Amino acid sequence: MQKRNVFLAVLVRRFQRAGRRGFPRSPEFSPDLPLIRGELRPARPAFPRLALALLLVLALPAFAGVREVGAIGLTVGNLDRQLHFYTNTLPFELVSITEANGKEQDALLGVKNAKLRIATLKLGDERITLTEHFGRKGRPIPPDSRSNDRWFQHIAIVVRDMDAAYARLIDHKATHVSTAPQTLPEWNKDAGGIKAFYFRDPEDHVLEIIWFPNGKGDPKWQRAGSETGAPIFLGIDHTAIVVSDTEASLKFYRDQLGFRVAGGAHNFGTEQEHLNQVFGARLRITALKAGRGPGIEFLEYIAPPGGRDLPPDARANDLIFWNTQLLVDDMARDVDSLRAGGTKFVSKPAPNLHLQIVRDPDGHALTLQANRDSVAGK
Repeated sequence: MQKRNVFLAVLVRRFQRAGRRGFPRSPEFSPDLPLIRGELRPARPAFPRLALALLLVLALPAFAGVREVGAIGLTVGNLDRQLHFYTNTLPFELVSITEANGKEQDALLGVKNAKLRIATLKLGDERITLTEHFGRKGRPIPPDSRSNDRWFQHIAIVVRDMDAAYARLIDHKATHVSTAPQTLPEWNKDAGGIKAFYFRDPEDHVLEIIWFPNGKGDPKWQRAGSETGAPIFLGIDHTAIVVSDTEASLKFYRDQLGFRVAGGAHNFGTEQEHLNQVFGARLRITALKAGRGPGIEFLEYIAPPGGRDLPPDARANDLIFWNTQLLVDDMARDVDSLRAGGTKFVSKPAPNLHLQIVRDPDGHALTLQANRDSVAGK
């Protein structure tokens, strides 16, 4: 932030000196003319250029941008049961189990007397966390939850071989959401040929396995799948969230948090209906990426209507509470920027800002975490 302030001060001084010199307005210059990339224009005097530069700098968002998407977290009711599923039905590797409680956890999660068991699991390069509140249990996922409800979130697990992955899920009697693996039609130029299947874990969190044909998805999955002895399950490509308004979500994730748009698609048809079990589904899909880590994917249901909002009394110990970890470089500045922008915070203000949980425009939880490198450098 200090570097930016110094730059602004220098720019303002140059702006003032240019004004005192009283540059005449060029007859060719019109502030109403649009700037067209690649078009050559006559040289313009310094004063208008400096004014434009100053306005552009002042308009830059204070948020420096998310450096990395880290672990994707699920809230669970029975950690032992869930661990058995994720390390047997699915081949996640258990990294650690920790316990946490006390005032810091209460302030972070916005609940009283939090007592947690947290398991960290790994698949490929990506990680998830399973958090059990054994002090104060929350509510289960509503039994009538549907894929177009706006609390919906899932992780997309990339597989090398869809048939083999599906056979493993069948052998372990995984609960279907999709009728069977679906291949998106070739007329869909953005998603055609992709294979996907939705299913549930024992506590009704929805998961997806996905297979990318050549030319689709992150090239890392093609490389990983072609290696000799590659496992069937490769890693996590993204977490998908249902949003009510793509443009409003872009203002938050792209303009405030600094994500970049990596792609998009419009999905509809029989295959989509069989995939997510929403009749008449028409989706606008937008893929976002940070510098590293899994992506975040918006699912906006253009049709049908009826997707429900996150309940206003939803808490961090409820099983519909997912949270996605975002690593940032300057927690204090970024928290101030989000508060000024009206972002809803799950966490209470704390003097030592290393972790803060916020909600996006539809209520999906994000855990801002100070990047270790930036913290070590202070």
